[in-house]
Amino acid sequence: MKLVFCGTPRFAVPTLEKLVSGGFEVRLVVTQPDKPRGRGLELAPSPVKSRALELGLSVVQPDKIKNNEEFRAQLAAAQPEAIVVVGYGRIIPQWMIDLPALGNINLHASLLPKYRGAAPIQWAIAMGEAVTGVTTMRIDAGLDTGDILQQKDLPIAPEDTAETLAPRLAAIGSDLIMETLRGLDAGSLQPHPQDHSRATLAPILRREDGLIDFRRTAAEVVNRLRGFQPWPGAFTSFRGKQLHLWAAKALPTTAAPGELSVEGGRLLVGCGEDTALELLEVQPEGKKRMAAPDFVHGYRPKPGERLGN
Repeated sequence: MKLVFCGTPRFAVPTLEKLVSGGFEVRLVVTQPDKPRGRGLELAPSPVKSRALELGLSVVQPDKIKNNEEFRAQLAAAQPEAIVVVGYGRIIPQWMIDLPALGNINLHASLLPKYRGAAPIQWAIAMGEAVTGVTTMRIDAGLDTGDILQQKDLPIAPEDTAETLAPRLAAIGSDLIMETLRGLDAGSLQPHPQDHSRATLAPILRREDGLIDFRRTAAEVVNRLRGFQPWPGAFTSFRGKQLHLWAAKALPTTAAPGELSVEGGRLLVGCGEDTALELLEVQPEGKKRMAAPDFVHGYRPKPGERLGN
């Protein structure tokens, strides 16, 4: 089968590798333009571009795609039977949806219709889900609203973060794309529409999503801390400076939201509904990450001191 592959992040790389090793003819790889990274802000390629070049594939990086006649001609010349889209980061225009006979097949990192949007892995953890998964779907004009082709679920472990969960989802997703393409080729797959009444959103993360509200329960705060790794993380303020929380666990205890206490060498902060966080690893502004006992020893929080405003 002749394919065009559209993808940008590390999450998309296993699918690209699987397609190439599985005998599909990837005629063109489309990825976002190189972006400045690091202290020197030097232009760096996307993970998909780096791997595609290693695999000897042709790569294009259009700035815009909707009204880009040069790009449209490149895609038409590739004559793809299907376009595979994994985390490309651009809205697919109608002309591109209409181009291949088998459509534009998207791998989405949630069990649609739940968690439509740019950050499904992060929000599934942040909302306390115990199970998530991957979905293959036919792209339409909406935001992750197309007909579902196949799905596969995956448990979320209590200690999972977005960083540990994403590679496992990418791995099972690469297998599911292979199954889906072969099923479409054989005519054995029946797409079915999503139940839009059950849809939830997973919008792109903003820095303010990482600001901790201690009126939430401790379990909710822990879930958000796990989901929002590595960015925006989970942060608050202490003595007028930012304090980043890297690890914590929930406890059933009574304390005023945001109030710090040290009990038996443990550093606790009150949360909503008679719960508290035991802080395990923190990072004061301008300092390195440290274990909570080191923070207590260095900063000696006083009874009644608070985190946040």
